[in-house]
Amino acid sequence: MQIEVVKSKIHRVKVTGADLNYIGSITIDKALMEAANMIEGEKVSIVNVNNGERLDTYIIPGEKNSGEITLNGPAARRVAPGDIIIIISYGLMDFEEAKNFSPSIVFPNEETNTLT
Repeated sequence: MQIEVVKSKIHRVKVTGADLNYIGSITIDKALMEAANMIEGEKVSIVNVNNGERLDTYIIPGEKNSGEITLNGPAARRVAPGDIIIIISYGLMDFEEAKNFSPSIVFPNEETNTLT
């Protein structure tokens, strides 16, 4: 049996931009992506701490060490710059494998979106 488990999480980062006139996705600082073991095009869930909104989208890498967290396209209607969000990716794995799996979870500085 396979189950879906948390693979990676960027816990509490500040939204730096919301670009409605874009195809779609979330732009994430490449340094945060690397620290959380996330890749370009990966599906992620976004949880907005400020308003409770939840949505799924995919990752576009942003400039490394820029602190950029931008929601693009329709997702831009679900956030405002300054909102705090949690970014979560999931993976499918065998039930027994999942028992010993440890997700990559990072806790950036919430004000600057940089790794501490």
